[in-house]
Amino acid sequence: MNVPALRIRGGVLVAPTEVRDEVWVVDGRITFSAPTGAAARDVRTVSGWVLPGLVDAHCHVGLAAHGAVDRPTAEQQIITDRAAGALLLRDAGSPADTRWIDARDDLPRLVRAGRHIARPRRYLRNYAAEVEPADLVAEVLAQAGRGDGWVKLVGDWIDRGLGDLAPCWPADVAKAAIDAAHAAGARVTAHCFAEDSLADLVEAGIDCIEHATGLTERTIPLFAERGVAIVPTLVNIATFEDIAAGAEAKFPAYARHMRALYARRHDTVRAAYDAGIPIFVGTDAGGSLPHGLVAAEVAELRLAGLPAAAALDAATWGARSWLGYPGLSEGAWADLVVYPSDPRADVAVLGAPDLIVLRGRPVSA
Repeated sequence: MNVPALRIRGGVLVAPTEVRDEVWVVDGRITFSAPTGAAARDVRTVSGWVLPGLVDAHCHVGLAAHGAVDRPTAEQQIITDRAAGALLLRDAGSPADTRWIDARDDLPRLVRAGRHIARPRRYLRNYAAEVEPADLVAEVLAQAGRGDGWVKLVGDWIDRGLGDLAPCWPADVAKAAIDAAHAAGARVTAHCFAEDSLADLVEAGIDCIEHATGLTERTIPLFAERGVAIVPTLVNIATFEDIAAGAEAKFPAYARHMRALYARRHDTVRAAYDAGIPIFVGTDAGGSLPHGLVAAEVAELRLAGLPAAAALDAATWGARSWLGYPGLSEGAWADLVVYPSDPRADVAVLGAPDLIVLRGRPVSA
């Protein structure tokens, strides 16, 4: 089926400070030159503000609160992300086999981190590959083979014997695992809520920390110096009060800790931004949260004090570059979203796209 060339006029946000007047989509690809010949005779023109397809850099396709879901449920999850304009997803751990998505041109691109790797009985049931420290390197290599250049560790979780959050891996074991992943061509990220695991993981060479609510004045400079990214998932951190309430009777210290991390969440993210730590948008959708929350997470970054351009960069230009995908560049596949007004003026417009184009084809918003 022939697809008309698409001409989008208005504001084309190629970069935070680079705006063009129009962009064309011809044969599925982006161009800034008007087509000629047959392509010029069948053109659809729309107006609006254009961003690269949004990025959710921490979600879980194929996962729900109980564990893996069936294929129709996973399909609905990723369709919901597509409808929100999230056209590039990093799956930060899933027990489901989602390779079938790669054959679907109508679904967002999915970058996988294999399955979570956790200590036995130190994470959510049915989510992770659970191993003791002696087996961590072998499991990291196995999950690197399942992923798309990423591996996900559970860096800390509640230790029921201590009654509070505690690191999951000895520092030397974490370093050996991260070195092994890097040798296999994979980057490593880790779930970390608390403070105590962060310095060891950064010293071990980790590439990214998910949530990062435990950043402090001591570890923020270390992250900045090493260029370790964070994905704050603030829409998920909003659940900390419910977690604390449910645990308070049995684990009061843990409940207090979770509430303290929640209370300073925005200050923590702003301090990380001010220090120059790379920050990217992620929602943690697919566990207890629904998919399609990317606009809400950008709004949370604004509440944390990030300038609008920086909050948008965390979900668009910068996030795509970090994951190795182009934005609005000549010849790239056309993955873009059109909005009725300038998102730099008000990021709330991200919640109401006028048009979504995936691999050069308009899809339902």
